[in-house]
Amino acid sequence: MRGEISLLILLLLASSAAADDDLLGQKRINRASAETDDALTNSLGSWIWLANTQDRQACHFWRSFEIPDSPAVTHAQLRMTVDNEFTLFLDGRELGRGDEWRELFDYNVTPLMSRGRHILAVKAYNSSWYAGMMFGLRIDLADGRKIEIKSDPSWRIVPEGITGWEKATAARAEWPHASVKARLGSLPWWSKPENVNPMPTLQPITVYFWQTGWFQLSLVSVCAITLLISARLIAQLAVHRKERWLLERERARIARDIHDDLGSRMTQLVLHGEVAQSELPADSGTRMQLDRICEDARGVLSTMDEILWAVNPRHDTSSHFTSYVCGYAQEFLKPTRIQCLFDMAPEISSVVLDLPGRRALLMAIKETLNNAVKHSGADELILQIKWQAERLVVVVSDNGRGFDQTQTKPGRNGFTNMADRMREVGGSCLVTSEPGKGCRVEFGLPLRQTRWRPWNWIWKPVQFSDRVMETKLP
Repeated sequence: MRGEISLLILLLLASSAAADDDLLGQKRINRASAETDDALTNSLGSWIWLANTQDRQACHFWRSFEIPDSPAVTHAQLRMTVDNEFTLFLDGRELGRGDEWRELFDYNVTPLMSRGRHILAVKAYNSSWYAGMMFGLRIDLADGRKIEIKSDPSWRIVPEGITGWEKATAARAEWPHASVKARLGSLPWWSKPENVNPMPTLQPITVYFWQTGWFQLSLVSVCAITLLISARLIAQLAVHRKERWLLERERARIARDIHDDLGSRMTQLVLHGEVAQSELPADSGTRMQLDRICEDARGVLSTMDEILWAVNPRHDTSSHFTSYVCGYAQEFLKPTRIQCLFDMAPEISSVVLDLPGRRALLMAIKETLNNAVKHSGADELILQIKWQAERLVVVVSDNGRGFDQTQTKPGRNGFTNMADRMREVGGSCLVTSEPGKGCRVEFGLPLRQTRWRPWNWIWKPVQFSDRVMETKLP
């Protein structure tokens, strides 16, 4: 019996001790909760708004503050709420939004707290009944000092209709101060929030040099100058094309007039001379003079044909030049014993030859053929025309006796004249010869093509084949 009583007493004592422990633990929890609530709200200010509150009312809050050059900011915490909705800006940059007045919205703005002046702006909206904004910003400095910005009458109210006020560096005199509607913890609002919403931590916006105003202005200026220069070049090109078209039309007219007028007159002169010659005795001195006059007139007609060919703009392509040169070489070498071989590259058909270059090259080739007939003693001559490295290359080579270039007197065989002709049009003339090994004359003339093909740059200039197309003259 006594043992049972002792056991019951022990159970009662243990129950009493547990109850005391529970009471002590509850007191500790309540104390910690109270301390936490104080920490959440100790940097907050009062509820502020316009002097007159209305339903569906918007209110724009503005405030500036300074951060000293030193010491550095170690931590910056911003908490706020609005009855009913808000949008928060710092230095014109939107930090976040909220729409629940029973809760606090917590922002860690430490990365954004650079030294100098900063602007706080809040767009607030009240849907009905009571309206107010509560705000608190605490900035901890490295030396232990604190900067606190709370919601109080120092905030300014920006009137409706003003734009860009979120970035305004100074408040206007007509902007009224905010009115305090209630202290923290006063009715009708809470004394402690139902919840604290941590918001994302934003980093400073990095402005690269191409995003700066001076760079963009410089880029716009360069583009404008480029457009002006391009427009000027296009206009000059249009004028140049017009001048070229007029020049070609005038050249065609001159060629037509020479052919129709002078050509027909010279032909009539030759016919009249031949008629008069046929009426005279064979041994008459006058007939011999008329025969010489007719021969000279035929030579003038041949020269006129050559001039007409050079002047006519329809012959400004290498294909016409090649055909004419080959025909001239055949006719010129026909009375001689020289056999002519031609080697023509097909890719030069689209190359354009202007009048000065075509004329100079033709005269140089004629002089070379004349030298070969008079001085080379050759029985074979090769005429090559090819396109190489943006240049038209014409090579005339023979298997004649050749000569020693070191012993050649200046101006012999017209080489100096040929070189001068080619130099005047930007071309070149290269003569190579050795005794007993013939003579080789190479003419080079820089040219342009009428059409550009995207695959041209891929292929190297076509090298001339060792084989040639042989054409035996009758």
